[in-house]
Amino acid sequence: MFELRLMAPEDRVETLSDALDALDALSVSVEDADAQTDAEQALFGEPGMPPPKDGWQRSRVIALFPDEAAAKDAASVLALQDFFEGCEVLGIGVVPEQDWVRLTQSQFAPVEITPEFWIVPTWHEPPEQAREVIRLDPGLAFGTGTHPTTRMCLRWIAARQGGLGGQRVLDYGCGSGILAIGAAKFGAADIDAVDIDEAAVSSTKLNAEANGVQLKAGLPEAAKGHYDTVLANILATPLKVLAPLLRSHVKAGGSLVLAGILERQADELKEAYAPYAALEVSDTEDGWILMTARC
Repeated sequence: MFELRLMAPEDRVETLSDALDALDALSVSVEDADAQTDAEQALFGEPGMPPPKDGWQRSRVIALFPDEAAAKDAASVLALQDFFEGCEVLGIGVVPEQDWVRLTQSQFAPVEITPEFWIVPTWHEPPEQAREVIRLDPGLAFGTGTHPTTRMCLRWIAARQGGLGGQRVLDYGCGSGILAIGAAKFGAADIDAVDIDEAAVSSTKLNAEANGVQLKAGLPEAAKGHYDTVLANILATPLKVLAPLLRSHVKAGGSLVLAGILERQADELKEAYAPYAALEVSDTEDGWILMTARC
């Protein structure tokens, strides 16, 4: 495999990427050419939403091709295009062979939720101190335990006195099903896990089976009636829209647990839920917060 390395100004990144895609590049990635220098430029936006710009002022564009001839042909074709003005070819080089599976696995180590509760990929042995373990590998659906929002939800579950013994629990926006599985591990008796993404529903079923727990996974209409605990780890905007629906599923005296919220969004979530429940910040980690309410 060979990589074609290009330099492009911000306003050419999208056009250049589209052109590389049309030239049958196996993949196209964009990096800040000034990363780790005084000229480094931060690009960020709402989590889960597109970044506000397509590239940096000086963007390094890297395209992978199956062989050197294809990379050279792409460079020659691009150089003839009007839109390539201001861009330059930095070089073409071979990509060293690697064990990509092992490299990927090395990036996912066991995740501590509490000293006795861990998320452990299948290629790792659980730590000796682990008393409760969720086995989970990276997949198509969100939720491996590495994100602060997931960890805070699982910490909340683990911190319940007596666990969730006998409770009916709803995991709304279940992703990988990790929160629903966590609820089952801590005693929940009747669990519904729902998501708008059918791939997430399938992932949840497979992960539940792998962990030996019982739950029902389906699309959002599968959520019926009232629950002792409703968990929703999504993002602030959909959480605000879903306020009346999520509250309607919480039984009197039950718990509403919301995540995917940045610290600066706390007041707007409190305002959105004020007609239905009094939200409070229950946990915080790396700029994210967990908000809960007793209904």
